[in-house]
Amino acid sequence: MVNSHSLDAAFSALSDPSRRAILARLARSERTVGELAEPLPMSLPAVSKHLRILEQAGLVAASREGRTRRIRLVPAALAPAQDWIARHRAFWEESLDALALYLERARASKEPTEKSPDPPARTSRPARSPTPRRPLPSLARARAGPGTLRRKSSPARQPR
Repeated sequence: MVNSHSLDAAFSALSDPSRRAILARLARSERTVGELAEPLPMSLPAVSKHLRILEQAGLVAASREGRTRRIRLVPAALAPAQDWIARHRAFWEESLDALALYLERARASKEPTEKSPDPPARTSRPARSPTPRRPLPSLARARAGPGTLRRKSSPARQPR
């Protein structure tokens, strides 16, 4: 069973495009923080924040060489996410294959052996029966005569 905390942390870390770009650069080789920050359109503290998130997720590891901090990718930390994706991919591929087979069989059972004649083309819309119209209630009261449209005051409504 995959530890859901590590899986959540990995997916959370991978959700940001800047962090994915950092991981892509680290996949080629180990880098310093400055080298990782160079192509990114953000400040060095912002890159450090992204690296801290990647480190907390276990996706990267840092080591110090004097004042220089070197970052390397930890590929094994991606294994739980890769396993989760593989399981779900297999489920959906199997489900979609079964759906395709079902649709193929349904289509084959409905295919006529001979070509059936085309249905006659419609030339006009069918006539609709007229529906009787009733006047709106407010109009009916207005037609009833003067004094029928007085507003009743409700007891809940107090004048200000």
